[in-house]
Amino acid sequence: MLGDIVISIPTAARQAKISDWGLYDEIYRLMVHGILHLLGYDHEKSRLRAKLMRKKEREALNAIKKIS
Repeated sequence: MLGDIVISIPTAARQAKISDWGLYDEIYRLMVHGILHLLGYDHEKSRLRAKLMRKKEREALNAIKKIS
């Protein structure tokens, strides 16, 4: 077990509204973001690591969209 991911639905709804995304899109993004953190990615250590994490996030989200 790597750890837990907790997503606050009210926060996700607020962020979705700001980003002009759907709520489920934001929940997927937060889920992928959390999984990447559990796998050791950390966007706060450097710009390069942040860029790599964003790339991995996009790749995972695109894969999820292809499946659904």
